[in-house]
Amino acid sequence: MTKKPDPILMALTQNRLDHICRHMGWIMSQTALSPIFSQSHDFSCYITSRDGLIISQADGLPGHAAGGGFAARALIKAFGDDIHDGDSFLMNDPYVAGGNHLPDWVMASPVFVGGKLVAFCCDRAHQSDIGGGAPGTYNGDATEIFQEGLRLPPVRVVSKGKRREDLWQLILLNSRTPDLLDGDLQAMIGATRVGGERIVALGEELGREVVGDIFDAVLDHADARFRQVIAALPDGVYTGEEYTDNDCFSAGKFSIHVTCTIKGDRLTVDYTGTDRQMRGFKNSPVANSHSLTYVGLISFLGGDVPINEGTFRSVDLVLPKGSLVNPNAPASQTMSTMYMGHEIVHSIWKALAKADPNRACAGWGKTVHGISTGKNAAGEPYVLYHWNCLSAAGAVAERDGFHQIGLIGALGGLTIPNVESYERLYPIRITRQELRTDSAGAGERRGGAGVEYEAEIDGEVIHTFRSEGLGHAAAYGVNHGTDGKNCELIVESGGTLINDLPRFGKRTFANPKFKVQSAGGGGWGDPRRRDPALVARDVRDGIVSAEAARRQYGVVFDAAGKLDVNMTQRLRAGDTV
Repeated sequence: MTKKPDPILMALTQNRLDHICRHMGWIMSQTALSPIFSQSHDFSCYITSRDGLIISQADGLPGHAAGGGFAARALIKAFGDDIHDGDSFLMNDPYVAGGNHLPDWVMASPVFVGGKLVAFCCDRAHQSDIGGGAPGTYNGDATEIFQEGLRLPPVRVVSKGKRREDLWQLILLNSRTPDLLDGDLQAMIGATRVGGERIVALGEELGREVVGDIFDAVLDHADARFRQVIAALPDGVYTGEEYTDNDCFSAGKFSIHVTCTIKGDRLTVDYTGTDRQMRGFKNSPVANSHSLTYVGLISFLGGDVPINEGTFRSVDLVLPKGSLVNPNAPASQTMSTMYMGHEIVHSIWKALAKADPNRACAGWGKTVHGISTGKNAAGEPYVLYHWNCLSAAGAVAERDGFHQIGLIGALGGLTIPNVESYERLYPIRITRQELRTDSAGAGERRGGAGVEYEAEIDGEVIHTFRSEGLGHAAAYGVNHGTDGKNCELIVESGGTLINDLPRFGKRTFANPKFKVQSAGGGGWGDPRRRDPALVARDVRDGIVSAEAARRQYGVVFDAAGKLDVNMTQRLRAGDTV
């Protein structure tokens, strides 16, 4: 291009690209076979430039897509000029293929306009089962990646429109649910192909000769906008730390330590001081550490900043080799998108809160949602994620925390499945799913509430435990807000209470019953500054008990359950009432 595109063209192009991503997501959710996609949306569609830089990630989970460029660049490095119209490529390995963790497979299809490569349409999706030592992929006993499932470098699964059947069958053979995998991979190809068709149409409108340059300019615009955001913060050095209290096998403190240095319009995020990689499967590979760092930055600072890979050009990451944020192969890593992902985001938030306390984000609750696998009445294998007992989000200055929203890397992108649909798809009865009273951290802005969840499953079940939320209460309050409550988990099998439940690992049960109290989010600000009318609403809704309203918020109700304005004013003024 001879001149820089105007801002209106940049905005329109970014919006078109974002719409294409969402359209890819609609196709995926409507055509994939696994409920993990059709019900829960555990996938993300994104578009990269010809050089493998993300230019749109408007669909799905931020923790998926924010590091998706690593996969595209691994593909380009592996195949160079041997990339053709009608090809599709598959990859997942975190050490050689830019993967964030092994279950998330990336399907990438190149897009050509006028015979020239201009973009890649990509779909990163968490597969129901990829082999390994535990059904449903999460092998809590893993100490190396070879125990976690099938590893894929960038491979060409479709060549100029023709599927490579030998490779396809090899991939299906390594899954316990090959029929689901077959349908899901075809849905991923379809989504990327339709996205590619729409990019071709956009390219024809923008002009064949300049479309690639315009995509580059979109990245430049995001870079300039985020530099303005950084420059508005006070220069300085700010630190944050978060930790997990176990390595999946034994107790201990394993910390993420971050130092954020702001100088002008540049930001350095340095993880020096982070603990060495652990024995268990919570180590965070490079792409995942980039993703969750960007999630932490943009959720704290974002505002109206365009979200693409240009946004973070002004950010330098230091990821010490052999640490929890950059492990040496073949370290196990499947749990990393949740933990250490949770700890990475929290450490970023804690550091940035020292630069701008008014934007402080209260902590999100950790989870105990496990995976149940078995065979249904027809003898067909199933993989059931207990999404319906996810935890809650922390509050911020502008609003209360979200109830039962789940994983911090998803930022609300996961969908809580419909109970009736789950009971139709699986041999499960969900007998209780309601918001958990007094689980939310108190504050001027209240944390989100966790849930009380009870379910029973028919038949023999292999259950994989992912019970991080039973330990360190990470749902911290900020600016005088209080912490959210942590999780509780009870399992019965054959009418007997199971007393020796593992934090991580798998057990076999007969007709198990699960009872979960999931974690609440942290509160923001002094609880005594919360509007009494909002406290009264929370009491009516069962989010806060009348006793907690009096004790934490200084809000009093009469015998009829009506807000007592006079007594509330006296209590908040310091009188003994």
